Amino acid sequence: MRNLQLTGLCLSILAVAAYAGSGDAGKAPAPAAAAAAIKSTPAFTPAQLTALPTTGWITNGGNVFNQRYSPLTQLNRSNVKELKAVWRASLGGSGLGRQSSGQAQMLAYGGVLYIVTGEDDVFAISVNTGKVLWEHRAHLDPKNVLVCCGWDARGLGLGDGKVFVGQLDNWVVALDQKTGKVVWRTQSHEPGDGGSSITMAPLYYDGLVIIGHSGGEEGIRGVVRAYDARTGKERWHWYTIPAPGEPGSETWPKGSDIWKIGGGGVWSTPAVDPELGLLYITVANPAPDLNGHVRAGDNLYTSSIVALDVKTGKYRWHFQDTHHDIWDYGGANPIILFDVRINGQLRKGLSHAPKSGYVYILDRVTGKPLVGIEERPVPQNASQKTSPTQPIPVGDDVVPHYIDAALETGDLVNEGRTFTPFDEKPVLYKQLAGINWPPMSYDPEYHVLYICANDSMGIVRRNGEQFTVPPRGQMYLGGSFGRGNMPGRGLIAAEDVTTQKLVWRRQWPSACNSGFVSTAGGLLFAGRADGRVMALDKRNGLPLWEWQLDASIGAPVTTFEYKGEQVVAVYAGGYFFGGIKRGDGVWLLSRKGTLKPSASFADLGGGAGPAVPVASAAGGNAVAGKLVYEHTCTPCHGETGKGGHGEGAVLPDNIAAQTVMTVATTGRKEMPSFRQVLSEKELRDVAAYVSRLLAK
Repeated sequence: MRNLQLTGLCLSILAVAAYAGSGDAGKAPAPAAAAAAIKSTPAFTPAQLTALPTTGWITNGGNVFNQRYSPLTQLNRSNVKELKAVWRASLGGSGLGRQSSGQAQMLAYGGVLYIVTGEDDVFAISVNTGKVLWEHRAHLDPKNVLVCCGWDARGLGLGDGKVFVGQLDNWVVALDQKTGKVVWRTQSHEPGDGGSSITMAPLYYDGLVIIGHSGGEEGIRGVVRAYDARTGKERWHWYTIPAPGEPGSETWPKGSDIWKIGGGGVWSTPAVDPELGLLYITVANPAPDLNGHVRAGDNLYTSSIVALDVKTGKYRWHFQDTHHDIWDYGGANPIILFDVRINGQLRKGLSHAPKSGYVYILDRVTGKPLVGIEERPVPQNASQKTSPTQPIPVGDDVVPHYIDAALETGDLVNEGRTFTPFDEKPVLYKQLAGINWPPMSYDPEYHVLYICANDSMGIVRRNGEQFTVPPRGQMYLGGSFGRGNMPGRGLIAAEDVTTQKLVWRRQWPSACNSGFVSTAGGLLFAGRADGRVMALDKRNGLPLWEWQLDASIGAPVTTFEYKGEQVVAVYAGGYFFGGIKRGDGVWLLSRKGTLKPSASFADLGGGAGPAVPVASAAGGNAVAGKLVYEHTCTPCHGETGKGGHGEGAVLPDNIAAQTVMTVATTGRKEMPSFRQVLSEKELRDVAAYVSRLLAK
């Protein structure tokens, strides 16, 4: 693997109109001047971390309840149409590599924005001018980065005068907030150890820096660790897979050491209730993802919500939302905490939406259902050792949980419903990451969750019963899955947490991949794959305003008050799946902005458009193409071309090199064009490799 930059990607060079005058956004001032311009954060108190954000955005979820809700009202339904760009700051090309995703929500404090790219490079940017005040380059070694789904970082931690970043190579790094210099570095795992990585935004709380490890598709034992924010020394850790003899170990096969690589990654930033002293994490699926034969039992604490003592990491309670998960339904979406009256009684609530597409609403004191959840019988497969029942929420479905028609080439099993079992024969099923990492927002005014989801179906199969653990660096799936050429759609919805009933639901023609931020001004902010940042009416989901940026948006916006004006900051970095248009731009928008919107770009999902000239595939180097394929194509298509972890297709045997060249250049159906991502030589090389790989 290599960290290759995009070839031929042209980003617009924009003139900058700054709040306090004109200047070249992105150019860093002298270090001393930068440090003087930055206000150092205190060791935030629990009261500060639970308050709704106003003049800043000091933790990834807006507060440690992860509500992503702004109480500001200056921007509202009537005037949001006045928003325009004030400046665009360049991150110096960071995140433009074809393996990268721009998924990080920015932090804001004291007139400075803090952002991390998919390459784990960190930047401090002046809100006033758009100038980069300092930058810290991670210089990741690709040999030490083993990830399933591209390079991404979902945010930073902030507190005690430091900026905290968890890197893909398993380093946890504390940077001086004023200068960007390293204060301490802690190796949480050996680089590339067992495929472990860190993608979540670290959580700063009560002198601790809390991180979780992801990477179940590479064969890990998930873990959450807490470090001393001043020194970087570990204070506690908790493994998501219990060792033999520990509580929960009885849900794994006796006499087997599969628990050592049993998955259970922690992808999303936890939530905290200071009053209860509890930390809430969501745990991803067990491993191997698709082969349940080798791991009989419920496989705790995978595909679960778990409450830990925030000071000690001791287990308190859990709720498993998918027993013996064989569908990759584990949780990646951040947990949200809220207080709400139900039947006249004030209750402490919690919500979580795993990739099954269901939304679970629990009492966060006990872990018991706050709104109805029923254990219902589901179809069985003896070889997969499936669970006889699954917990299914009572109420409206955000995402449909069945397929309404069979494919022209085969029949449906169980209407392809969620929890449909499968074996070595491929089966069509729901959901393929129905609700993934893009975070929800909670509105305390209406007691509503705003949910960013995707409605799609997948073709899935497992390997035989004699499953062999693959070599290090290859996906530990135990089977293959993908979307084939079946279309998907984005779904956005509002759901009442007191009744689990939908308030409204709307569909988008392309995926919802940025997550939401809601405001007391009646707005719901979202980003789109085609580069538009939008404000929707939170009452009904209808669009009120949009602004065209120069790259796909895969991160939630950040909104706060600066110099008496409510502003909106957006990171347009593109993302590995679905949005091929990469960027290195951070944008600030307000009603005082004067810039014009960027030129629009074609919908990345393919479809009709101007004819694209396709070069000949002749002369491709299959040896060089293997590297391009592994770096760019494997997550969707798999090592053998028969389906990978992402929303990919099974490639046909005996495909001609010229066909590969044409499809990769122009796009087809759900596959976007890669002409902005790969050079003509790289396209020829990967075409040569794919045609050789699939030759029979």
